[in-house]
Amino acid sequence: MYTRIILLLLLSLQALLLTSQGVVEQVFIPGTDQSFKMVLLPGGRFSMGSRQSELGRKPNEGYQTIKLDSFWIGMYEVTFDEFFCFQFIQYDSDTASTPGFKADAISRPSPPYFDFTYGRGKAGGYPAATMTQQAALRYCQWLSDKTGMFFRLPTEAEWEYACRAGTQTVFSWGDDEALASEYSWLYSNSSGSYQRVGQKKPNSWGLYDMHGNVMEWCLDFYVEDYFNQIDTSAINPVIIPTKKHSRTLKGGCFEDEVDQLRCAARRKSEPKWQARDPQIPKSRWWNPDAPFVGFRLVRSTQSITKEERDAFFNKVIKD
Repeated sequence: MYTRIILLLLLSLQALLLTSQGVVEQVFIPGTDQSFKMVLLPGGRFSMGSRQSELGRKPNEGYQTIKLDSFWIGMYEVTFDEFFCFQFIQYDSDTASTPGFKADAISRPSPPYFDFTYGRGKAGGYPAATMTQQAALRYCQWLSDKTGMFFRLPTEAEWEYACRAGTQTVFSWGDDEALASEYSWLYSNSSGSYQRVGQKKPNSWGLYDMHGNVMEWCLDFYVEDYFNQIDTSAINPVIIPTKKHSRTLKGGCFEDEVDQLRCAARRKSEPKWQARDPQIPKSRWWNPDAPFVGFRLVRSTQSITKEERDAFFNKVIKD
């Protein structure tokens, strides 16, 4: 009897732990051996940006209340293992959740002319890095066509909402920068390289590597005065890109000091990340000088048609 009671208590505790991290779904990429996990985040209002100086920095991010619908977000950063299914046709197939998908009809990334990761590791759970935002979006489009779902990059507001996980502190774990090494890969502990995803502690919503490892692409066009240019009364605000540069990135990376890992910190993409690309025009796929850039997926909770998905990607992808 006591054994049964203990077992029930353990099962209840497990359920509570799962509940504390929200609803988790494993998504299988049809016709491949790859899958990934997504966490359902509830919609709501949150305080975006910073209202005071953080770690001695001036509060240049601003501060506003933003409202979002619910959405799914990747538990981990997209890995090379997943991206390879898009990059290399031998890892893809015609098998899909939607009719008419043809692997040989996909426009795939051009081969990089040298190892842009500089030997940092690829297969085996490392975050997909060195991709341009266009490449990340084209991966999202391929995955959407493959599964029939709608995958995209997070907006800047969605990314920060997911990172904060219900907090209003400097980092998702609080204000103590001394705890950074428990939750993130940064300059002080990374040995100059990104690491396999999911090795550090997650935030309270069960999301890993929101701070450090690789900084992550957001959907938005980068503007300095973000809060002056978005409609803060709208649900799901976003600044749709109109040209290639600059785009917003969040989260900081393995090369950064702790202040760049703040929830409110933001960075813009730079043309110099393609400085060593000899192509004219520069590649739409690769950033040879940005091994610190990766991305994470978002999936809409709303059903949309393939025509609507195609219109979205045609609108946001600017080569």
